[in-house]
Amino acid sequence: MTFTIDPIDPADLPEPSPAYTHGTLVRGAERTLYISGQPPWRTKGEIPADFPGQCRLAWENVTTVLAGAGMSVRNLVKVTIYLSDRQYREANSQIRHEVLGDHRPAITIIITDIYSEDWLLEIEGVAVASDTVQVAEQKE
Repeated sequence: MTFTIDPIDPADLPEPSPAYTHGTLVRGAERTLYISGQPPWRTKGEIPADFPGQCRLAWENVTTVLAGAGMSVRNLVKVTIYLSDRQYREANSQIRHEVLGDHRPAITIIITDIYSEDWLLEIEGVAVASDTVQVAEQKE
């Protein structure tokens, strides 16, 4: 069985930016991975001092969990990013684009108080996969 991930962007809603979709329809997935909030820290508790370093590290932690399940960012269907301050919106968007490329999962960004005062963000997600991989035919 193969799976597909299709963006759902109804014409009655404002067009989303190229970075996300209003909804994500998954068909034929056999495995679902729920990724707990990943903070910007390493095994030894090291936390980068700046937002770009923390953001890249949190994404690295997300991709490590994905890899542990035999998945990649292409399997993400929903991402929630918690930011400690609005000032990080632009840097967050830029780094998210670096990590996801043209992949557009459903995304929610929340400005909120974070569990640890040292963390500037936390990222959680949902990913799906099938044990069969289908390669799309290239368009000529």
